[in-house]
This record gives sequence, C-alpha cells and structure tokens, in this order.
Amino acid sequence: MAGLRNSGSLTGDALKPGLHEALLTRRLESLLAELPEEMLLAEVAELRDAEASDRMSRHLATMLTRAIERAPEGKRSEESVRIAAALIHRLESLTHGQGDVRTDEPLNPGRVLVALLQRLPDGRPQSIERPLTPLLDTTVFTNAPGEPRVGHELRAEVPSADAIDVVMAFARWSGVQPLTDALRRHCEAGKPLRVLTTTYTNSTEQRALDELERLGAQIKVSYDTSSTRLHAKAWIFHRESGYSTAYIGSSNLTYSAQVLGLEWNVRVSARGIRIRSQRWRRSSRATGRAGTSRPTTPSSSDATPKSPEPMISRCLVQSRSSYAPFQEALLEHIVLARHQGHHRNLLVAATGTGKTVMAAVDYVRLRGDLGRSRLLFVAHREEIIDQSRATFRHALRDAAFGEKWVGGQRPERFEHVFASIQSPNSADVQKIDPAHFDVVIVDEFHHAAAPSYEALLNHLSPVELLGLTATPERSDGLDVLRYFDGRIATELRLWDAIDQEYLAPFAYFGVHDGLDLRDIPWRRGQGYDVSALEGVLTADHAWAHLVVEEIRRKIADPSRMRALGYCVN
Repeated sequence: MAGLRNSGSLTGDALKPGLHEALLTRRLESLLAELPEEMLLAEVAELRDAEASDRMSRHLATMLTRAIERAPEGKRSEESVRIAAALIHRLESLTHGQGDVRTDEPLNPGRVLVALLQRLPDGRPQSIERPLTPLLDTTVFTNAPGEPRVGHELRAEVPSADAIDVVMAFARWSGVQPLTDALRRHCEAGKPLRVLTTTYTNSTEQRALDELERLGAQIKVSYDTSSTRLHAKAWIFHRESGYSTAYIGSSNLTYSAQVLGLEWNVRVSARGIRIRSQRWRRSSRATGRAGTSRPTTPSSSDATPKSPEPMISRCLVQSRSSYAPFQEALLEHIVLARHQGHHRNLLVAATGTGKTVMAAVDYVRLRGDLGRSRLLFVAHREEIIDQSRATFRHALRDAAFGEKWVGGQRPERFEHVFASIQSPNSADVQKIDPAHFDVVIVDEFHHAAAPSYEALLNHLSPVELLGLTATPERSDGLDVLRYFDGRIATELRLWDAIDQEYLAPFAYFGVHDGLDLRDIPWRRGQGYDVSALEGVLTADHAWAHLVVEEIRRKIADPSRMRALGYCVN
C-alpha cells in the first residue's frame, strides 16, 4: 500500500498509520483533509456490493449504540424504543414499503422474549437452564477468577440445545463426568450428540468414551497421528430457534481445561457469524468422513484408544494448626496498613487457609503494642466460637484464655470475650461502653450487612477492628467494605490458594438423596436439631449405601481417595 512515508503518531482523532476498514463519512473525510500529505496518504476503495449490507449495518449499529448510551441512565430502554421506531418509520419511506419493516417496530415499553417454555403434564411451565452469557454475545473465556468458567457455560448450554456436535482432540473422564447428567437428559430426549475425538498423544481415555457412548453419543475416533493430527477443540450447540452458539478454543474435554486451567475459548453466536459457523460444520463433517476416523465400539479392542493411568493431582493439604509463611505475608500487609493509618482492616482469605490462626497471631502481636488489649471476638455459631477460642489459647499458650458470651453463658470479667452476634444485641448493645474493647475481631464478616451486626459495629469504637471472611461479595449487593473505607487490606482468594498449592483442587457434586427434611426442627443460628436429623439419616443403611454408590460413580479410583467425612453429630 502506498502512502506511508513516516510511521510517527498522529494527533488526529483516532487516526494512526496502518490498516483501516472504516466507512468513509463526512467527519472522517474532514479529518483526512487535515493530515499532512507529505507524511501520509489515504488509500480509499469503493464500497463493494457484496460488503455493502454488512459494513453499512455495522456503521449504523455503532451510531445507534452511541445515541442510546447518551440517554440518561434509567431512560435508555424508553429512548432506545423511541429512536428505533423513528428509524424504522424513515426506513419504510426510503424503501417505499417494500421491506415490510413496520412489523419489526419494537413495542413500547421495550420487552425481550427470553424463552418459549413447554408445559409439563401438570400444566406448570418447564424451565430451561440458560448460560450466564447471553445467546447473542460473542465473548472470550479464560477461566480467570471472577469470570464464568468455560466448563460451567458448556454445561449450561446443553439443556436448550436441539443437537450438539463436539470435535475434541482429547477426551478424559474428568471432563466428561461433570457433564454427565446434562448430556444424559439431552440424549434421552432424542437429541443428537456427535463426538469426534483422536488418539493423538494417547491422551483420550477409554472410560470417557464408554461413558459418552452409554449416554447415547455417536462417537468417531481419528487414529491418524501423522498427517492430519486433528487438534481442534470445539462445541456447536444447534438450536432450531436460530440462536445457535459455538465454543472454539484451547480447552480439551478435561476437568483441568474446563475449570482450572488458563485457557482461551471464544464463544460465538450464530446470529452474528452464520457463514463462518456453516463453514465450521462442513469442516467437522469432512474430518469425520476421513478414512482415519471410525466409530468406537466397546467390543473391538483395536477400535478404541488405549489410555494411560489418570494423573492424580498431588496437592498437599497441610495442617493449619501451625503457622505458615504465606500467613505471615498476609499479616505483614495488615501491619503495613496500620502504619499507614488504617485501623479498620479486612482480611480476605479462602476457607481452609487459617484466618483464625492469623487473627490469633495478629492479636498476640497487638498485645505487645497496645497498652490495654481487651478483646471481643464475634461469630455467628457456638461451634465457631469454641474452635476460635481454642486457637487463641494455643497461640497465647494460655489454656484459660477467653470467656464465652453465648446462650446462657455470660462473661464475668469481659476482658477477652468470644461472643455470638446475638448475645450483645439481646443484652442491649447500647449499654456497652463503645471504647471498652480495644480489639474487635469479626468472623465471617460478610454477615456484617445484617441489622444485628450493623448495630454492634456502628456502636463500638475499638482501637483495632479486624474483619475475617472468604467472600466479601454478597449476592444481594450490600456493601460490607464501607466499614473499611472501601478497601481490602490483604487477600488470598480460593483460586490463588489452589494455584499456590495451599489448598487442594476440588469439584462439587450435588446429589439428591430423596430425604424429606421439612419436619426436622430448625433453629436460627443453630441449624437442624441434631437428634432429629440423626434419626432420619441413620434410620437404616440405605442412605449410607447411596453415599458409597455416588462415590463410586463420581471418583475414578475410590481406593486412592483421601477425604473428610462430615457427620450429623
């Protein structure tokens, strides 16, 4: 391309040397006229008929977006309907009514059809799970913290799909297992599931293919490891409604790739890339017809890939009764914050990383710095209060440290108090001297938005306030950071703790056990009545057999499993 004689930056509005594909407008023409001809030359081409509809519609969409976003917040929906209606009226006159565009005028107020639900036999609508990402959106998933995992979105796409095509270089049981229930329901409804995978690097597991075949999938395996080397990873979710989606990227059908790994996957919508998705389907069909691909059959040993033993993650779960270097690093941030003048600090750390241990060590150090060190430790359950007091006693080497203020137990000295949140409020928190406690530690601080916590925190004026939580973000949107000047002093999130091998990676499985707990007494702050719950769960061996069976189904090798069992009593 001619014209670039100097690659220096320009001061024009977003005009930089290089390739452009901008539709020439009056504004752009004016900007081009101001450019120094001795340095830059604009190369302009005619708008081709084949590109006219796409380029012009993109340009108008950008202008429409800009116009709607200028409307005041809270008025954009109303304004978007008004602008769209006006444009459609004008478009009808420009096309002399030949486009039948009036029928596509949006209704006022603006509304969106999000589903057409079939009715169940009893007349109730059958709900459909939907992914977090709107079906119209094209986006990138990287499994980054705070963003939807590609594994979650894949599973959420299944219920609304009419057919599913999968091309996957590697398929492992760890990746198939989380999708089992959703894919089973898909196939049981008579909807096609076609899977094309490979024996490349010998990574595909026989157990994964057996499970997919058992669910009802049509499977082909490519045995070509020399010429083709199929290495694609993609899903297409076909929807007769027209809202098909596809995931194309780096994630194989493994648990680590879908949940834990740093992966790049593009999720595209057929509404915006119809031609490209058709090309993708033609390519996948051609690959499936290749001579190196053939169906897998359990009865033919040479028709199914052999696989190595599944790799077992070797993450060490360390005891948190001792003090760890990463805990020291977190506390150093707390100390630094205090030197900077912040005496209300929030420690965010994943469950299992020892928040209470860190709070105890921090208190030991504060006792040496403060002239007086009256302590109030607040939690919402008596079990947590007992465990926390035991941790502080261990850190202080004082077996008699701390008094409980919970239920009928009331402190005598009020020097070092471990209290339930209900106790100070039931005793009228206003009667407590705001400056009585020098150090206040609040466990599970995400509960602080509740009125009981607000009453206590707004009344007390300690020298140091320390909040402990694993999840400061609340689903109801209430802000707990207001107690800390909108800041988090230090944090170790769950994904970081797993990545740094302070915690073992995990997977959640929700299993419906068929038990009816509606008649079991429930007390606020205490939970289920233990005796009554024990009677239901241990009435016979059926529930225990169910647990054992689900472990066998969910765990690749139960004999090598290390686990904690949480019991009723």
